[in-house]
Amino acid sequence: MLSGVSFSAGPGEVVGFIGPNGGGKSTLLKAIAGVLPLRAGEVTLGGAALREYTGRTAFVPQREEVNWEFPATALDVVLMGRYRSAGWLRRPGGNDQRLAREALEQLGLGGMDGRHISQFSGGQQQRIFLARAMVQDPLVVLLDEPFTGIDQANRELFHEAIRAFAARGCVVLMATHDLDEVATTCSSVACIANRLVAFGPTATTFTPEILRTTFGGRVAVFTP
Repeated sequence: MLSGVSFSAGPGEVVGFIGPNGGGKSTLLKAIAGVLPLRAGEVTLGGAALREYTGRTAFVPQREEVNWEFPATALDVVLMGRYRSAGWLRRPGGNDQRLAREALEQLGLGGMDGRHISQFSGGQQQRIFLARAMVQDPLVVLLDEPFTGIDQANRELFHEAIRAFAARGCVVLMATHDLDEVATTCSSVACIANRLVAFGPTATTFTPEILRTTFGGRVAVFTP
């Protein structure tokens, strides 16, 4: 069970969630996304409940949690990010399809929009969901283990996207077990082990002492 988590992040911040397996990183992301219900507490944006900003929270899940046999093309998945703009009772129109194809093109998937999602490699599948987040015009972006199992080229694409989201003023929250990525990508760190162990700027929070406390001593820390 995850409890005792309270922190705030401002526009343009990239916050890394780190901690041991089973410590609640993905659970916290899903609670913020509204995928899991809150038993107590609230998630707010600008003083209002985040749920009031319908469709403005973009969630990129772990690949293992997606049904890749679902009858959908790459374009279908990306267009899901446009339903807030189109309205749930209207199918996305020509402009929505243009934006979706442009996002796929930007991520190196141009001309592949008609393929079934199962026909893509793992890194390409993650890019499809990243494209969905891009066209959503989000205020908050949630990334669950985005760097797991991808090559350097896909890693760089995610880096570029994260920088672009932050530059637009989005709050980016990323759960990851890749500590090197936290050190180089995140402006702040939330250390989670079924509770919030520490939160603050990466420079002062990503320290050997706090990491050992977070991981219960089960981490080797190398410093230059």
